[in-house]
Amino acid sequence: MANLPEWMFGSQPSSSSRAAGPGNSGGNIFGGGDGDPSRIYVQNLILALQDDHTRESALYHLDKSRGIREDLGPLLWNSVGTVFTLLQEIVAVYRLLSTPNLTQRVSTRVCNALALLQCVASHPETRMQFINANLPLYLYPLLNTVNKERPYEHLRLISLGVIGALVKVATYIVHKLLTEDEGLKYCCTFAQRFYAIGHALGSMLENPAENPSGRLLKYIIWCYLRLSESPRACDGLRFCLPTRLRDLNIINLLRDDPTAMGWLQQLFNNVATGHQSTTQPAQELLAQLIRG
Repeated sequence: MANLPEWMFGSQPSSSSRAAGPGNSGGNIFGGGDGDPSRIYVQNLILALQDDHTRESALYHLDKSRGIREDLGPLLWNSVGTVFTLLQEIVAVYRLLSTPNLTQRVSTRVCNALALLQCVASHPETRMQFINANLPLYLYPLLNTVNKERPYEHLRLISLGVIGALVKVATYIVHKLLTEDEGLKYCCTFAQRFYAIGHALGSMLENPAENPSGRLLKYIIWCYLRLSESPRACDGLRFCLPTRLRDLNIINLLRDDPTAMGWLQQLFNNVATGHQSTTQPAQELLAQLIRG
């Protein structure tokens, strides 16, 4: 890992190094600064991502700087070439996912890139742009690895964190898609597409220490129930339906909502029997959801 120049850490550079530094107007891609030292520091680290020799160190220090700047997501998104560079880091590891050759150092480097993408995905100014650019698609190969060794597991966990930052938006998008029969068909035509949607829905239930809101949970259950109306998807749900839906804490969130409890019971029945058992069309289920 190449060391970053000293001027990037707040030391006073010489006149010659100041002239060559990327934080000056000749290489500034941020449209000027406000003189805030922490902003300048982060901007210089972002610029260092463009150099192959300093990229690994820049990824490491930017990951450590996530708590310094709440606007790190927009800074990353709006700087020229940065998101492309982060995607390069992710795509480069694909070839190692089906081999036993992924090292902890390489995994950590990619995880640092993923953590920066999570900043983009979680910030309200850049979240929808992140989704509209289809960037979550780059995460699914990382989620689908089967190797249980620590470097691979680390990639999966950080990728889930990125999806988790989008989960509320993703759940409402999936819900809107599934209200139409064509949307259900679209979601279930290909196994990879179906499992990607399952990951998006299930990621909100990943953390046992944190429960989703009752309304969000209701949307999640409705989406799973709608998916279970497709025979192919119903077969898939036998293997990927989150076990936490049977958790007592989740059940307790629904005890005062007979509609949601009915959906959950119907979902379990559909998955257990392997075929559609609902007698309510999607429009009626949707009306119940809207009524609360």
